[in-house]
Amino acid sequence: MKRMLPYIVESWTNTEGNINTLSTILQWIDDINEITKMNVNECNINDSGFWFYDNYNGEVRNIKHSFFSIKGMRFFLNNSFMSEQPIIIQPEIGYLGIICKIIDGTLNFLMQAKIEPGNINGVQISPTIQATKSNFTRMHGGRLPTYFSYFENANKYHIIYDQIQSEQASRFYKKRNRNMIICIDEDIEVHPNFMWMTLGQIKKIMETDNLINMDTRTVISGIPLIKEKISDEEILEVEHLFSDYALFNSIFNSDQSKSLYEIYYSINNYKMFQDIHVTDVPLNQLVDWTVNDYGITCSKNANFLVRYYNIEISGREVYKWIQPMFKATASATIGLITKRKNNSLDFLVRAKREVGNFDHLELGPSIQWEPTHITANDDEVESYFRKQLHNKNYIKTDVILSEEGGRFYHEVNRNLIMEIPENVLENIPKDYFWVSYGTLNYLIQINNCLNIQLRNLLANIKI
Repeated sequence: MKRMLPYIVESWTNTEGNINTLSTILQWIDDINEITKMNVNECNINDSGFWFYDNYNGEVRNIKHSFFSIKGMRFFLNNSFMSEQPIIIQPEIGYLGIICKIIDGTLNFLMQAKIEPGNINGVQISPTIQATKSNFTRMHGGRLPTYFSYFENANKYHIIYDQIQSEQASRFYKKRNRNMIICIDEDIEVHPNFMWMTLGQIKKIMETDNLINMDTRTVISGIPLIKEKISDEEILEVEHLFSDYALFNSIFNSDQSKSLYEIYYSINNYKMFQDIHVTDVPLNQLVDWTVNDYGITCSKNANFLVRYYNIEISGREVYKWIQPMFKATASATIGLITKRKNNSLDFLVRAKREVGNFDHLELGPSIQWEPTHITANDDEVESYFRKQLHNKNYIKTDVILSEEGGRFYHEVNRNLIMEIPENVLENIPKDYFWVSYGTLNYLIQINNCLNIQLRNLLANIKI
């Protein structure tokens, strides 16, 4: 049997599917939305017998010290106060995993139609398994997640991708999940809320607002394309599948050494010479934030607030509960700038520092604007991007996609990919880097190098 790369690329090109058509998948989503009962309403934390505000320690937590808690956090840089905020503390590592299988010669991915309480539109397509440690250790008292045993015993199968990756470092403190893709060759029962689809179908559905969830996007962004040396014959087999030869060159014919040196040198200098200090504080000691029975609110402009929700969703392991969620004050904008140079496609990324980073900073997209981003603070890259966006120039991808619906309520981002002319943005600020797709695909095989916003944008790349 040929190695996985040709199957992966063929599946990437296949938007029609060989098991289920696009129309079948979309109808399946509509049908599940139709039969699923879902009620999510703001409530008083005192309505819960499980969650409460611990005034002594100044945190929101539950009686079992499970799932997560919400504490205050202050960030200092070189002994100067930078910011403070509530943040989610969830030190456990969960699973985000996809089962795939070669069926009738085509690689298919087993995807789940999942409703999370914070989803803006009910069902979104999620990985085969999407489970916190509290879920699969059954702290909630419910059933084990479907197909959990495949990931618990993943070494029995062909592991395509297995990395521990970060979550949103502006909302979580050092939160990470294990992103996995495993390929099986045995027969598997397909439960009603699961369906086989090709990689091309997943990416095609991603063109529709809020249908592919964040967890699916981060997992498929990690699919390794340069992990193993492939033969000249396989390169030719793969090459003819690309309609964009510059993207092919950016993956397979790029020299990663120079950009990797520059990136690591810059990031390591920052980690070594900047004095970074993050400390947790009781919520009731945050200067600009107020805690009451209905949530946590900032007296100034903020990117989010915290509210408590009474939730009822049929068909889940536990169908009724109360929990806190972070609620965005507006949508964010994330953007990836690309350009063609020497018959290859380059991507502009930026070293991004956030309060919850596992190791101080990661590479992020060209643009990462929260709702409170101040236009006056734009650098030359951001100013150029804003001008082209206003004029609707060079936009290749423009779609609204949701953030994680288990902790965030109706939080969405505008995802943009912009391909600019070759002769602009040649002299960029020192924390930006022009890199190939091959470089990014190499770095994504190492944990905590690319942030989740960048990984989510890479998942949008079409072949």
